[in-house]
Amino acid sequence: MAYSVPEPRIARSITLNFKGDWGQANLHRICGWLAQEINDRCGRHSRTAIWTGRGGVDAVLAVGRGEVDVALAVPACFVPMATDGSGIFQGESFPHLRALGTMPQTDRLIFAVRAELGVSSFAELRAKRPALTIATSQDDGVNTIGFAAQRMMECAGIPRTELARWGGRYLESERPIDSTEAVRTGRASAIIHEAIMTPYWRALADEVELNFLPVEDEVLAKMKAQYRWPSARVAKGYLRGIEADFETLEFSDFAVLCRTDLPDDVGYLIAWCMCERREAIERGYRHLAAERSPLTWPLDPAKIARTPIALHAGAARYYREAGIERFSGE
Repeated sequence: MAYSVPEPRIARSITLNFKGDWGQANLHRICGWLAQEINDRCGRHSRTAIWTGRGGVDAVLAVGRGEVDVALAVPACFVPMATDGSGIFQGESFPHLRALGTMPQTDRLIFAVRAELGVSSFAELRAKRPALTIATSQDDGVNTIGFAAQRMMECAGIPRTELARWGGRYLESERPIDSTEAVRTGRASAIIHEAIMTPYWRALADEVELNFLPVEDEVLAKMKAQYRWPSARVAKGYLRGIEADFETLEFSDFAVLCRTDLPDDVGYLIAWCMCERREAIERGYRHLAAERSPLTWPLDPAKIARTPIALHAGAARYYREAGIERFSGE
């Protein structure tokens, strides 16, 4: 492919430590793609290690504390809380955290209840007080899904203690596939989760009659004010049972993070690879419809350059030279 900016080279050999996900999902795949592209353009003894992780708070902490050089975290909208030690990062701040770019992913956090329970809104939920078993992830300070689910329910007036008074409980697991399977098999009667583009969400909606609960405007406003968390729309028909557009909480994008002390030429090279070599990662997702892909393609450099926190100086220089506008860091 033709490059919009000349291919950069780093003559010295470098060693980088990345942190991705559990090992088989999108963050690790992105780390592997970047590792190969970077090593191809550095000294012949260059090497990159990819550490397994959970793709949440642990990724941000690993970068901020200097345990790794680069990590990916999801959702991107949570990352600004790390710069001032608020929200899920309460007690530890990382003002030296920087972004290299954002790998776009269109996702939402949604709340669905088995239709036979007759609940189609938060108001009905509070009125009927059913003894729900809600499948979601653990709120353990690392898993961003579990944190998001509990804060949403608290803002809606249904903290964990209130659900327990109804006779309800949470069935918690690390990954969305375990939660969707719990509802599909009847072990859970509701679910709060993300990864809505995945086949296991579609399988759940196709097999089980579900009601999808819109998040109330006042809850969306509280989440925006307290956690800088944006809302987004889910379109009618995206999953079976979604009979009208509704508003919920966004859970999109993989933030690619580093610190200010990453060498400028390395930051520049990584940003260059993300944009100029995007074809190499994109082709692995093109068998999926764009709206069903866990990496939203075609990859747009302008979207890659829109980051939740300030850009690393080297990455910012690449985006300037490439003429890519609407990015942070200046």
